[in-house]
Amino acid sequence: MNYAKMIDHTLLKPEASKEDIKKLCEEAVEYGFCSVCVNSAFVAYCAELLKDTEVKVCTVIGFPLGAMSTKAKAAEAEIAVADGAAELDMVLPVGMVKSGDWDYVKNDIEAVVKAAGDHALVKVILETCLLTDEEKVKACLAAKEADAAFVKTSTGFSSGGAEAKDVALMRRTVGTDMGVKASGGIRCLNDAEEMVKAGADRIGASAGIAIVKEQERAEKA
Repeated sequence: MNYAKMIDHTLLKPEASKEDIKKLCEEAVEYGFCSVCVNSAFVAYCAELLKDTEVKVCTVIGFPLGAMSTKAKAAEAEIAVADGAAELDMVLPVGMVKSGDWDYVKNDIEAVVKAAGDHALVKVILETCLLTDEEKVKACLAAKEADAAFVKTSTGFSSGGAEAKDVALMRRTVGTDMGVKASGGIRCLNDAEEMVKAGADRIGASAGIAIVKEQERAEKA
């Protein structure tokens, strides 16, 4: 299995500089990662750096809280697509999930999916560490009904990250029609293998290089 092709090479720290982002893009090309995942201010910069490569530009929408208005998320999505983003990882409105306002949740996702149009796929970040299992299931179904392409575990900025049991629950809920992305705290090959075994077909990680090098060493052993 080629883990590199499953990895979104990620740098979302607020202090990341243009030089840091340039290095991220160079690494993504060198190791053959699926995408770079960056904050939206860097989308146009990454799109230019990666224009002659197979590496896609992924950005985050409503990050990391998901608590801004639906109109703001849709506007951010439209701008990101215009700047060259091919994938949008949007944060679910967690407070509305907790309020049981599922119409709001679905409409929030739909607005970003509509803004993405045919130009970018949308992944919905559930922030699983903040949800009950029942809420995780309902959130997955809302994302599916809103025609999102993926559901995703975590931002990596809350109280917990990806867990195999959540990935498995998400996969059972969405079936084979959607992607499942595991992210948050995936730092080694064993972590990645555990997530893939549970049902993930995409990995978000800042430790992508370490994971790929570990796989290379294991294959040579």
